[in-house]
Amino acid sequence: MSLLPLLAACGGGESTSSSSAGDGSAATTGGKTSAGSSGQLDIPADASADLKKQYLVENAIAACMKKQGFTYTPEAPEDFRTGWATDGADYGLTKKFRQKYGFGYTAVAVYPDDPQVSRKAANEPSANAKYMATLTPAQKTAYEKALGGPPDPKVGQKDWTGCMGTADKEVYGGESVADRSAASASENQANAQALNGDQELVGLAQSYASCLRKDGITVTTTQPTSIGEMVKLQASASAPAGAGGAVSVEAGANGEKPEGGPSTETMSKAEALPLLTKEIELAMKDLACGKDFRAAYFPKFFKAPGSTGAG
Repeated sequence: MSLLPLLAACGGGESTSSSSAGDGSAATTGGKTSAGSSGQLDIPADASADLKKQYLVENAIAACMKKQGFTYTPEAPEDFRTGWATDGADYGLTKKFRQKYGFGYTAVAVYPDDPQVSRKAANEPSANAKYMATLTPAQKTAYEKALGGPPDPKVGQKDWTGCMGTADKEVYGGESVADRSAASASENQANAQALNGDQELVGLAQSYASCLRKDGITVTTTQPTSIGEMVKLQASASAPAGAGGAVSVEAGANGEKPEGGPSTETMSKAEALPLLTKEIELAMKDLACGKDFRAAYFPKFFKAPGSTGAG
């Protein structure tokens, strides 16, 4: 499965040219690699082929923008496996997270400054956004044109434009983004079908479901690609607005809670604690019931990263 880079004005991509790799000058901050004095990212030695390409695209964009007279700070892409570490893939880390934060929804009202659940850090402007803020309107327009953007199917475009397009071609060759996306979607479906047809996973999912039912937890699916996130999604639907990015089923079209409805933004710590306690209890029951399933599921899921759903 090939994970296509989601190129954006703030970063994301890859390249096969080894000359685009860093030279040892990259720094590591907050678990992610940032560009060093060379303006290039170092590629982790254990990076997968797909992740390596994402790093290379970022470096290629930076090099291209430099030729255009602009500064572009390449941003280290995150290995998709990292995001699953505390969400079931690593039992020990997930247990530690859930014992304190539950699923991470109501916890934002109890621990508003904790980076594990707070979105404050994620909302901080990127280095590229800060750079663009220093440009005049004319310079900003020129910068955006040089950087480029995704293809516009309405005008028949199949490739990224500007430096994003240049970097994409350097890394992926002549195959268009549209063609790769189509191939990726097909592979996603095939991977999901393989996981859902895996007899070991099917059996473990049934045992997982039986355990949940004994604990009084509603089971809406036993599909291997869906059951691992099922209880979490149910908790998300009933969580207060603004809770860990969750949108309540009672929320409006824009994700806003109706006037007078609960929200982590107005909820006091005292009000949130009982909700968090219940969420932790639910999260721990789910984790215990799904322990054997997840131990078998994630190694297979990581070998087919385009699979839909998650364990």
